[in-house]
Amino acid sequence: MYLSRYLKIYPHRQEPDYHLFYSTKKASIILLHESTLKSLNDGGLSPSDKDTLSELGFLVHDLNKEKEEMLSFFDEINKRKKFNAVLVMNLDCNLGCRYCYEGGMKGKFYMSSETADLLIDFIQSHCLADGKAVHLDFYGGEPLLSLNLIKSISEKLRSSTEKRGLSYTFNLVTNGTLLTGKIAEELASLGLQSAKITVDGPRENHDRFRPFKTGSGSFDTIIRNLKETCSLIDIQIGGNYTRENYRDFPRLLDYLFKEGLTPEKVYIVKFDPVTKTGGALPDFREGCESINEPWLFEANIFLREEIMKRGFHTPKIVPTTCMIELNDDIVVNFDGTIYKCPGLIGWKGFEIGDVTTGIKDYKESYNLNVWKKQECLNCEYLPLCFGGCRYMKLLRDGKIDGVDCRKPYLDATLEAFIKQDIKYRLKADQP
Repeated sequence: MYLSRYLKIYPHRQEPDYHLFYSTKKASIILLHESTLKSLNDGGLSPSDKDTLSELGFLVHDLNKEKEEMLSFFDEINKRKKFNAVLVMNLDCNLGCRYCYEGGMKGKFYMSSETADLLIDFIQSHCLADGKAVHLDFYGGEPLLSLNLIKSISEKLRSSTEKRGLSYTFNLVTNGTLLTGKIAEELASLGLQSAKITVDGPRENHDRFRPFKTGSGSFDTIIRNLKETCSLIDIQIGGNYTRENYRDFPRLLDYLFKEGLTPEKVYIVKFDPVTKTGGALPDFREGCESINEPWLFEANIFLREEIMKRGFHTPKIVPTTCMIELNDDIVVNFDGTIYKCPGLIGWKGFEIGDVTTGIKDYKESYNLNVWKKQECLNCEYLPLCFGGCRYMKLLRDGKIDGVDCRKPYLDATLEAFIKQDIKYRLKADQP
Protein backbone atom coordinates (compact mmCIF):
# COMPACT_ATOMS: atom_id res chain seq x y z
CA MET A 1 0.00 0.00 0.00
CA TYR A 2 1.04 3.61 -0.55
CA LEU A 3 0.70 6.88 1.29
CA SER A 4 -2.09 8.93 -0.26
CA ARG A 5 -1.11 11.74 -2.59
CA TYR A 6 -3.60 14.01 -0.79
CA LEU A 7 -1.88 14.05 2.55
CA LYS A 8 0.08 16.49 4.70
CA ILE A 9 2.55 15.37 7.38
CA TYR A 10 3.65 17.84 10.03
CA PRO A 11 6.04 17.52 12.98
CA HIS A 12 4.44 17.33 16.42
CA ARG A 13 6.62 19.66 18.42
CA GLN A 14 5.19 18.73 21.83
CA GLU A 15 5.99 15.05 21.22
CA PRO A 16 8.91 14.75 18.77
CA ASP A 17 8.40 10.99 18.35
CA TYR A 18 5.03 11.60 16.73
CA HIS A 19 3.96 12.95 13.35
CA LEU A 20 0.71 14.76 12.62
CA PHE A 21 -1.07 13.32 9.56
CA TYR A 22 -3.90 15.18 7.83
CA SER A 23 -5.89 13.87 4.87
CA THR A 24 -7.01 16.72 2.62
CA LYS A 25 -9.34 14.23 0.93
CA LYS A 26 -11.22 13.11 4.03
CA ALA A 27 -10.33 15.86 6.53
CA SER A 28 -9.13 13.21 8.98
CA ILE A 29 -6.39 13.85 11.52
CA ILE A 30 -4.20 11.33 13.32
CA LEU A 31 -0.98 11.25 15.35
CA LEU A 32 1.38 8.47 14.26
CA HIS A 33 4.33 7.33 16.30
CA GLU A 34 7.70 7.14 14.59
CA SER A 35 7.66 3.35 14.97
CA THR A 36 4.35 3.08 13.09
CA LEU A 37 5.72 5.23 10.30
CA LYS A 38 8.81 3.01 10.15
CA SER A 39 6.62 -0.11 9.95
CA LEU A 40 4.69 1.52 7.15
CA ASN A 41 7.86 2.23 5.18
CA ASP A 42 9.24 -1.26 5.89
CA GLY A 43 6.05 -3.03 4.90
CA GLY A 44 5.55 -4.37 8.43
CA LEU A 45 2.30 -2.60 9.28
CA SER A 46 -0.33 -4.82 10.88
CA PRO A 47 -3.52 -5.57 8.90
CA SER A 48 -5.66 -3.70 11.45
CA ASP A 49 -3.45 -0.59 11.21
CA LYS A 50 -3.60 -0.78 7.41
CA ASP A 51 -7.39 -0.95 7.52
CA THR A 52 -7.61 2.02 9.90
CA LEU A 53 -5.24 4.19 7.89
CA SER A 54 -7.00 3.26 4.65
CA GLU A 55 -10.41 4.14 6.05
CA LEU A 56 -9.08 7.51 7.19
CA GLY A 57 -7.69 8.21 3.71
CA PHE A 58 -3.98 7.99 4.53
CA LEU A 59 -3.23 4.75 2.67
CA VAL A 60 -4.32 3.68 -0.81
CA HIS A 61 -3.78 0.55 -2.88
CA ASP A 62 -3.12 2.35 -6.15
CA LEU A 63 -1.98 5.96 -6.61
CA ASN A 64 -3.22 6.12 -10.19
CA LYS A 65 -6.65 4.85 -9.16
CA GLU A 66 -6.74 7.47 -6.40
CA LYS A 67 -6.10 10.16 -8.99
CA GLU A 68 -8.91 8.76 -11.16
CA GLU A 69 -11.23 8.86 -8.15
CA MET A 70 -10.48 12.54 -7.69
CA LEU A 71 -11.38 13.16 -11.33
CA SER A 72 -14.84 11.80 -10.57
CA PHE A 73 -15.18 13.59 -7.21
CA PHE A 74 -18.03 15.81 -8.35
CA ASP A 75 -19.69 12.98 -10.27
CA GLU A 76 -20.52 11.32 -6.96
CA ILE A 77 -21.87 14.52 -5.44
CA ASN A 78 -23.96 15.17 -8.53
CA LYS A 79 -25.83 11.92 -7.97
CA ARG A 80 -27.61 13.44 -4.98
CA LYS A 81 -31.30 14.22 -5.21
CA LYS A 82 -31.26 17.86 -4.15
CA PHE A 83 -31.70 21.11 -6.04
CA ASN A 84 -30.06 24.27 -4.64
CA ALA A 85 -30.62 27.77 -5.94
CA VAL A 86 -29.55 31.23 -4.87
CA LEU A 87 -32.41 33.62 -5.66
CA VAL A 88 -31.56 37.30 -6.10
CA MET A 89 -34.84 38.83 -4.97
CA ASN A 90 -33.78 42.39 -5.70
CA LEU A 91 -30.77 44.67 -6.15
CA ASP A 92 -32.08 47.22 -3.66
CA CYS A 93 -30.90 47.76 -0.08
CA ASN A 94 -31.60 49.86 3.00
CA LEU A 95 -27.88 50.06 3.87
CA GLY A 96 -25.14 52.09 2.22
CA CYS A 97 -22.13 49.80 2.71
CA ARG A 98 -18.80 51.38 1.78
CA TYR A 99 -17.60 48.27 -0.05
CA CYS A 100 -20.92 47.19 -1.58
CA TYR A 101 -20.26 44.18 -3.81
CA GLU A 102 -23.03 45.12 -6.22
CA GLY A 103 -22.00 48.77 -6.44
CA GLY A 104 -23.23 50.29 -9.69
CA MET A 105 -25.64 47.40 -10.33
CA LYS A 106 -27.82 48.41 -7.38
CA GLY A 107 -31.17 50.03 -7.93
CA LYS A 108 -34.91 49.51 -7.66
CA PHE A 109 -34.73 46.18 -9.45
CA TYR A 110 -37.10 43.57 -7.99
CA MET A 111 -38.16 40.08 -8.96
CA SER A 112 -41.74 40.26 -10.16
CA SER A 113 -44.48 37.82 -9.20
CA GLU A 114 -44.57 36.74 -12.87
CA THR A 115 -40.86 35.85 -12.82
CA ALA A 116 -41.36 34.06 -9.49
CA ASP A 117 -44.12 31.93 -11.02
CA LEU A 118 -41.89 31.07 -13.98
CA LEU A 119 -39.17 30.08 -11.50
CA ILE A 120 -41.60 27.82 -9.63
CA ASP A 121 -42.66 26.23 -12.93
CA PHE A 122 -38.96 25.69 -13.76
CA ILE A 123 -38.33 24.00 -10.40
CA GLN A 124 -41.41 21.81 -10.70
CA SER A 125 -40.56 20.60 -14.19
CA HIS A 126 -36.79 20.27 -13.81
CA CYS A 127 -36.45 19.18 -10.19
CA LEU A 128 -39.61 17.96 -8.50
CA ALA A 129 -40.42 15.78 -11.47
CA ASP A 130 -37.06 14.07 -10.93
CA GLY A 131 -37.69 13.54 -7.21
CA LYS A 132 -35.28 16.20 -5.99
CA ALA A 133 -35.65 18.03 -2.70
CA VAL A 134 -35.48 21.83 -2.97
CA HIS A 135 -33.33 24.25 -0.99
CA LEU A 136 -33.17 27.99 -1.71
CA ASP A 137 -30.97 30.81 -0.48
CA PHE A 138 -32.81 34.12 -0.70
CA TYR A 139 -30.28 36.81 -1.55
CA GLY A 140 -30.13 40.46 -2.63
CA GLY A 141 -29.60 43.38 -2.39
CA GLU A 142 -31.56 42.88 0.80
CA PRO A 143 -33.94 39.94 0.31
CA LEU A 144 -36.32 40.96 3.09
CA LEU A 145 -37.31 44.00 1.07
CA SER A 146 -39.12 41.31 -0.96
CA LEU A 147 -40.64 39.62 2.09
CA ASN A 148 -44.10 39.02 0.60
CA LEU A 149 -42.66 37.39 -2.50
CA ILE A 150 -40.39 35.17 -0.36
CA LYS A 151 -43.48 34.02 1.52
CA SER A 152 -45.40 33.43 -1.71
CA ILE A 153 -42.60 31.39 -3.30
CA SER A 154 -42.15 29.36 -0.12
CA GLU A 155 -45.84 28.63 0.34
CA LYS A 156 -46.15 27.36 -3.23
CA LEU A 157 -42.97 25.27 -3.19
CA ARG A 158 -43.70 23.86 0.25
CA SER A 159 -47.10 22.70 -1.01
CA SER A 160 -45.64 21.23 -4.23
CA THR A 161 -42.83 19.36 -2.49
CA GLU A 162 -45.07 17.96 0.25
CA LYS A 163 -47.44 16.52 -2.33
CA ARG A 164 -44.51 14.55 -3.77
CA GLY A 165 -43.11 13.50 -0.39
CA LEU A 166 -40.11 15.81 -0.84
CA SER A 167 -38.69 18.56 1.34
CA TYR A 168 -38.49 22.32 0.88
CA THR A 169 -36.13 24.44 3.01
CA PHE A 170 -34.53 27.85 2.67
CA ASN A 171 -31.97 30.20 4.16
CA LEU A 172 -31.57 33.98 4.10
CA VAL A 173 -28.46 36.00 3.30
CA THR A 174 -29.48 39.26 4.92
CA ASN A 175 -28.02 42.35 6.52
CA GLY A 176 -30.14 41.54 9.57
CA THR A 177 -31.81 44.92 10.00
CA LEU A 178 -35.26 43.67 8.96
CA LEU A 179 -35.14 40.16 10.44
CA THR A 180 -37.20 40.62 13.59
CA GLY A 181 -38.31 37.76 15.79
CA LYS A 182 -41.84 37.99 14.40
CA ILE A 183 -40.66 37.70 10.79
CA ALA A 184 -38.25 34.87 11.65
CA GLU A 185 -41.03 32.94 13.36
CA GLU A 186 -43.35 33.40 10.40
CA LEU A 187 -40.69 32.33 7.88
CA ALA A 188 -39.59 29.36 10.02
CA SER A 189 -43.10 27.95 9.64
CA LEU A 190 -42.55 28.04 5.86
CA GLY A 191 -39.16 26.28 5.89
CA LEU A 192 -36.59 28.88 6.98
CA GLN A 193 -33.63 27.11 8.58
CA SER A 194 -30.95 29.75 9.02
CA ALA A 195 -29.89 33.30 8.29
CA LYS A 196 -26.41 34.52 7.47
CA ILE A 197 -25.98 38.01 8.87
CA THR A 198 -22.99 40.31 8.43
CA VAL A 199 -21.60 42.18 11.43
CA ASP A 200 -18.38 43.98 10.61
CA GLY A 201 -16.69 43.87 13.98
CA PRO A 202 -17.46 46.14 16.96
CA ARG A 203 -20.03 48.93 16.76
CA GLU A 204 -17.75 51.78 15.64
CA ASN A 205 -16.24 49.77 12.80
CA HIS A 206 -19.52 48.18 11.69
CA ASP A 207 -21.38 51.49 11.64
CA ARG A 208 -18.57 53.06 9.61
CA PHE A 209 -18.69 50.35 6.96
CA ARG A 210 -22.37 49.33 7.02
CA PRO A 211 -24.55 52.36 7.89
CA PHE A 212 -28.16 52.85 6.89
CA LYS A 213 -28.60 54.98 3.79
CA THR A 214 -29.50 57.83 6.13
CA GLY A 215 -25.98 57.62 7.59
CA SER A 216 -27.08 56.32 10.99
CA GLY A 217 -25.54 53.15 12.39
CA SER A 218 -27.12 49.72 11.87
CA PHE A 219 -25.21 47.81 14.57
CA ASP A 220 -27.70 48.12 17.43
CA THR A 221 -30.65 47.18 15.22
CA ILE A 222 -28.87 44.02 14.05
CA ILE A 223 -27.85 42.97 17.56
CA ARG A 224 -31.42 43.44 18.79
CA ASN A 225 -32.71 41.26 15.95
CA LEU A 226 -30.06 38.61 16.60
CA LYS A 227 -31.32 38.33 20.18
CA GLU A 228 -34.90 37.95 18.98
CA THR A 229 -34.17 35.31 16.33
CA CYS A 230 -31.35 33.13 17.72
CA SER A 231 -33.79 30.77 19.45
CA LEU A 232 -35.98 30.44 16.35
CA ILE A 233 -33.49 29.68 13.55
CA ASP A 234 -29.78 28.95 13.15
CA ILE A 235 -27.80 32.18 13.09
CA GLN A 236 -24.60 32.42 11.04
CA ILE A 237 -22.59 35.54 11.80
CA GLY A 238 -20.21 36.70 9.11
CA GLY A 239 -18.05 39.78 8.97
CA ASN A 240 -15.88 41.45 6.35
CA TYR A 241 -12.51 42.75 7.52
CA THR A 242 -9.67 44.74 5.99
CA ARG A 243 -5.94 44.80 6.63
CA GLU A 244 -6.46 47.83 8.87
CA ASN A 245 -9.27 46.57 11.10
CA TYR A 246 -9.17 42.77 11.46
CA ARG A 247 -7.52 42.91 14.90
CA ASP A 248 -10.58 44.75 16.22
CA PHE A 249 -12.98 41.89 15.42
CA PRO A 250 -12.42 39.89 18.63
CA ARG A 251 -14.09 42.76 20.49
CA LEU A 252 -17.29 41.87 18.62
CA LEU A 253 -17.08 38.32 19.98
CA ASP A 254 -16.72 39.64 23.53
CA TYR A 255 -19.66 41.97 22.98
CA LEU A 256 -21.81 39.07 21.75
CA PHE A 257 -21.04 37.22 24.98
CA LYS A 258 -21.92 40.27 27.03
CA GLU A 259 -25.27 40.55 25.24
CA GLY A 260 -26.12 36.90 25.80
CA LEU A 261 -25.34 35.78 22.24
CA THR A 262 -23.16 32.93 23.49
CA PRO A 263 -21.81 30.02 21.42
CA GLU A 264 -24.82 27.78 22.04
CA LYS A 265 -27.04 30.49 20.51
CA VAL A 266 -24.93 31.17 17.42
CA TYR A 267 -24.59 28.41 14.82
CA ILE A 268 -21.47 29.62 12.99
CA VAL A 269 -19.06 32.56 13.14
CA LYS A 270 -16.73 33.18 10.21
CA PHE A 271 -14.94 36.33 9.15
CA ASP A 272 -13.68 36.93 5.60
CA PRO A 273 -11.65 39.67 3.94
CA VAL A 274 -13.29 42.36 1.90
CA THR A 275 -12.44 41.60 -1.72
CA LYS A 276 -12.11 43.93 -4.66
CA THR A 277 -15.07 43.35 -6.90
CA GLY A 278 -16.32 44.36 -10.30
CA GLY A 279 -19.24 46.24 -8.76
CA ALA A 280 -17.54 47.86 -5.76
CA LEU A 281 -17.74 51.58 -5.19
CA PRO A 282 -14.91 53.41 -6.97
CA ASP A 283 -13.59 55.20 -3.86
CA PHE A 284 -13.15 51.97 -1.90
CA ARG A 285 -9.64 50.56 -2.30
CA GLU A 286 -9.14 48.40 0.80
CA GLY A 287 -10.19 45.02 -0.63
CA CYS A 288 -7.87 42.13 -1.43
CA GLU A 289 -7.39 40.57 -4.87
CA SER A 290 -6.19 37.12 -3.81
CA ILE A 291 -6.32 34.76 -0.85
CA ASN A 292 -2.54 34.49 -1.31
CA GLU A 293 -1.84 38.03 -0.10
CA PRO A 294 0.60 37.46 2.81
CA TRP A 295 -1.24 39.63 5.33
CA LEU A 296 -4.24 37.29 5.02
CA PHE A 297 -2.20 34.34 6.30
CA GLU A 298 -1.77 35.93 9.70
CA ALA A 299 -5.24 37.51 9.71
CA ASN A 300 -7.11 34.26 9.08
CA ILE A 301 -5.08 32.27 11.62
CA PHE A 302 -5.54 35.02 14.21
CA LEU A 303 -9.31 35.42 13.71
CA ARG A 304 -10.03 31.69 13.61
CA GLU A 305 -8.12 31.28 16.88
CA GLU A 306 -10.05 34.12 18.52
CA ILE A 307 -13.37 32.62 17.42
CA MET A 308 -12.54 29.10 18.58
CA LYS A 309 -10.95 29.95 21.91
CA ARG A 310 -14.18 31.69 22.95
CA GLY A 311 -16.13 28.53 22.15
CA PHE A 312 -17.88 29.77 19.00
CA HIS A 313 -18.29 27.35 16.12
CA THR A 314 -16.49 28.00 12.85
CA PRO A 315 -16.27 25.81 9.72
CA LYS A 316 -13.84 22.90 9.70
CA ILE A 317 -11.16 22.60 7.05
CA VAL A 318 -12.79 20.12 4.68
CA PRO A 319 -12.88 19.39 0.94
CA THR A 320 -14.29 22.36 -0.95
CA THR A 321 -17.16 22.13 -3.42
CA CYS A 322 -17.79 25.13 -5.66
CA MET A 323 -21.36 25.42 -6.90
CA ILE A 324 -20.05 25.90 -10.44
CA GLU A 325 -19.12 22.20 -10.46
CA LEU A 326 -22.49 21.04 -9.10
CA ASN A 327 -25.13 20.27 -11.70
CA ASP A 328 -28.13 21.17 -9.58
CA ASP A 329 -26.79 24.40 -8.07
CA ILE A 330 -27.71 27.64 -9.82
CA VAL A 331 -28.15 31.37 -9.24
CA VAL A 332 -31.33 33.06 -10.49
CA ASN A 333 -31.20 36.83 -10.90
CA PHE A 334 -34.22 39.05 -10.19
CA ASP A 335 -35.11 39.04 -13.92
CA GLY A 336 -35.01 35.24 -14.23
CA THR A 337 -31.56 35.04 -15.84
CA ILE A 338 -29.56 32.05 -14.58
CA TYR A 339 -25.87 32.05 -13.59
CA LYS A 340 -23.57 29.58 -11.85
CA CYS A 341 -21.94 31.98 -9.36
CA PRO A 342 -23.42 34.84 -7.28
CA GLY A 343 -20.30 36.92 -7.95
CA LEU A 344 -20.93 36.79 -11.71
CA ILE A 345 -24.47 38.17 -11.66
CA GLY A 346 -24.69 40.78 -14.39
CA TRP A 347 -21.38 39.83 -16.06
CA LYS A 348 -21.87 39.55 -19.81
CA GLY A 349 -21.11 36.11 -21.20
CA PHE A 350 -21.75 34.24 -17.95
CA GLU A 351 -25.50 33.82 -18.31
CA ILE A 352 -26.35 30.15 -18.72
CA GLY A 353 -30.03 30.53 -19.56
CA ASP A 354 -33.21 31.69 -17.88
CA VAL A 355 -36.26 30.28 -16.13
CA THR A 356 -38.25 30.27 -19.38
CA THR A 357 -35.86 28.64 -21.86
CA GLY A 358 -33.84 26.55 -19.39
CA ILE A 359 -30.11 26.01 -19.03
CA LYS A 360 -27.58 25.88 -21.87
CA ASP A 361 -24.11 24.37 -21.88
CA TYR A 362 -21.65 26.38 -19.76
CA LYS A 363 -18.56 24.17 -19.70
CA GLU A 364 -16.51 26.56 -21.79
CA SER A 365 -17.68 29.89 -20.34
CA TYR A 366 -17.03 28.73 -16.77
CA ASN A 367 -13.96 26.61 -17.61
CA LEU A 368 -15.41 23.62 -15.76
CA ASN A 369 -12.41 21.34 -16.09
CA VAL A 370 -9.79 23.92 -15.21
CA TRP A 371 -8.43 21.77 -12.34
CA LYS A 372 -8.33 18.51 -14.32
CA LYS A 373 -4.67 18.75 -15.24
CA GLN A 374 -1.64 16.94 -13.90
CA GLU A 375 -0.32 19.90 -11.93
CA CYS A 376 -3.53 20.05 -9.90
CA LEU A 377 -4.14 16.29 -9.73
CA ASN A 378 -0.64 15.82 -8.28
CA CYS A 379 -1.12 18.56 -5.69
CA GLU A 380 -1.79 17.46 -2.13
CA TYR A 381 -4.15 20.41 -1.71
CA LEU A 382 -6.48 19.55 -4.60
CA PRO A 383 -9.45 18.52 -2.40
CA LEU A 384 -9.27 21.85 -0.55
CA CYS A 385 -9.00 23.93 -3.69
CA PHE A 386 -10.24 22.37 -6.97
CA GLY A 387 -8.76 25.23 -8.92
CA GLY A 388 -9.71 27.97 -6.49
CA CYS A 389 -12.19 30.77 -7.17
CA ARG A 390 -12.98 31.50 -10.81
CA TYR A 391 -14.53 34.81 -9.80
CA MET A 392 -11.30 36.05 -8.19
CA LYS A 393 -9.33 34.87 -11.20
CA LEU A 394 -11.67 36.81 -13.48
CA LEU A 395 -11.37 39.98 -11.39
CA ARG A 396 -7.56 39.89 -11.43
CA ASP A 397 -6.95 38.78 -15.00
CA GLY A 398 -10.12 39.63 -16.90
CA LYS A 399 -10.77 36.02 -17.91
CA ILE A 400 -10.98 32.51 -16.51
CA ASP A 401 -8.06 30.95 -18.34
CA GLY A 402 -6.44 29.03 -15.52
CA VAL A 403 -6.63 28.11 -11.86
CA ASP A 404 -6.75 30.43 -8.87
CA CYS A 405 -4.05 28.40 -7.09
CA ARG A 406 -4.24 28.50 -3.29
CA LYS A 407 -1.02 26.65 -2.55
CA PRO A 408 0.81 29.64 -1.00
CA TYR A 409 -2.13 30.27 1.33
CA LEU A 410 -2.47 26.63 2.37
CA ASP A 411 1.28 26.24 2.82
CA ALA A 412 1.16 29.15 5.26
CA THR A 413 -2.04 28.36 7.17
CA LEU A 414 -3.15 24.73 7.03
CA GLU A 415 -0.88 23.41 9.79
CA ALA A 416 -2.10 26.15 12.16
CA PHE A 417 -5.74 25.46 11.27
CA ILE A 418 -5.35 21.73 11.94
CA LYS A 419 -3.72 22.36 15.29
CA GLN A 420 -6.51 24.77 16.21
CA ASP A 421 -9.02 22.01 15.51
CA ILE A 422 -7.07 19.58 17.69
CA LYS A 423 -6.74 22.13 20.49
CA TYR A 424 -10.34 23.34 20.58
CA ARG A 425 -12.57 20.74 18.96
CA LEU A 426 -11.02 17.69 20.62
CA LYS A 427 -11.03 19.49 23.95
CA ALA A 428 -14.74 20.23 23.53
CA ASP A 429 -15.43 16.58 22.71
CA GLN A 430 -13.78 15.30 25.88
CA PRO A 431 -16.11 14.33 28.76
